[in-house]
Amino acid sequence: MPQPLPKICLIEDDEIMGESLADRLNLEGFSFDWHRNGSTARAALRSQSFALVISDIRLPDITGDALYEQLRGEHLSLPPFIFITGHGDIDTAVRLLKAGAHDYITKPFDLDALIDKINGVVAQGNRLGPAALGQSAAMRQIEAMLHRLAASEASVLITGESGVGKERVAQALHQLTGEDKPFIAVNCGALTESLLEAELFGYEKGAFTGAIRTKKGVFEQASGGTLFLDEVGDMPLGMQIRLLRALQERCIVRVGGETPIPVDIRLMCATHQVLQERVQSGDFREDLYYRINVMELRIPPLRERPEDVLPLARQFLTAIAATNKKPPLSLTPAAEHALKNYRWPGNIRELKNALERASLMSDGRSISHDKLFDRPAPQLTEQQVEAGSLRDYLSECERDFILHALDNCQWQIACCADNLGISRKNLWEKMRKLGIDKDADGSKPVP
Repeated sequence: MPQPLPKICLIEDDEIMGESLADRLNLEGFSFDWHRNGSTARAALRSQSFALVISDIRLPDITGDALYEQLRGEHLSLPPFIFITGHGDIDTAVRLLKAGAHDYITKPFDLDALIDKINGVVAQGNRLGPAALGQSAAMRQIEAMLHRLAASEASVLITGESGVGKERVAQALHQLTGEDKPFIAVNCGALTESLLEAELFGYEKGAFTGAIRTKKGVFEQASGGTLFLDEVGDMPLGMQIRLLRALQERCIVRVGGETPIPVDIRLMCATHQVLQERVQSGDFREDLYYRINVMELRIPPLRERPEDVLPLARQFLTAIAATNKKPPLSLTPAAEHALKNYRWPGNIRELKNALERASLMSDGRSISHDKLFDRPAPQLTEQQVEAGSLRDYLSECERDFILHALDNCQWQIACCADNLGISRKNLWEKMRKLGIDKDADGSKPVP
């Protein structure tokens, strides 16, 4: 049976305040139940599973602190509580924090500040299930599918452009299956065949020069949990055969060893490539393709779901602030406009990098639009509107962006591809398609 989507329990008797909170929670893509008094909320918390509770301290039938203490006295496994308090109740709120409540917010408060606290619970992994993947219809469908997949052992193939958040989706699914189990990730495209073999299957002491001790591979490390193979489409054919054998037999043999070692893993794979084309070209084994692709999840690029940009940006800013032990920075209206209207060719990875850079460059409590990008965004001129199609304009923007990235890397292809969050092959293809070459644009590209 599919597991229910995580929900927030909202406890607020003031209709105006409650409606404002409900509207904003809906806008942010959260699922929630709204209770107007402590009695119905207590019954719901006893019988249902909630990811987070947002409660006013002053309720018509019971105080929020009394409700919290009652529930704690029943030895219930409570979700994190965020209390809404007036200035006269701050001492009570502080006492609740000492008793185990997660946080409080003081009236009058900015709704953005409350959303930042909610996202902070998400970033810290406090029982909110998978980190909010996005509020777009496409990502909500994927999130719902994850709850179905969590009840099965089916292998999952996650596809999409580089930087779209494939590992985030894999981690979200893993959290639904049990956060206490191991989650081990390996980038198959970043290792040579011999290193990948040792990484996957481990090796015995003396198996090769430098093997001074026996080492478990990720198959053994992930046993009982999830093994995530990123960029599986880049795996050499020889390793594909060994991987297929391990999946079929559910056991591995370490490099230099002879003893089969049983393993029990949930396999998730990801790739930015079209594996059907790799199968047709003979670069990927058809039998392995069907073994790892029991269920495929395609993650759309960020430019196809602009409604996800700001929620993701707030998540990242909250996480960045927690890492730096500082209050989260907000975004100015101009910065929000710039984020929503940028194409994000590097997808979520580029968004996160831009926010990390902007957080370092900003001195105040907010991030202005000029701190988000290291150069002005291209402006659409009247001549371009009149002379070209949307496709032509977007191609010019992409060409300009790649040229700028190449200049920053002195035309080093590996450096440029890494900064853009795409493969070298993908970069070469884009350069050829957009007519970027040494004669027209400067120095000769260096592989």
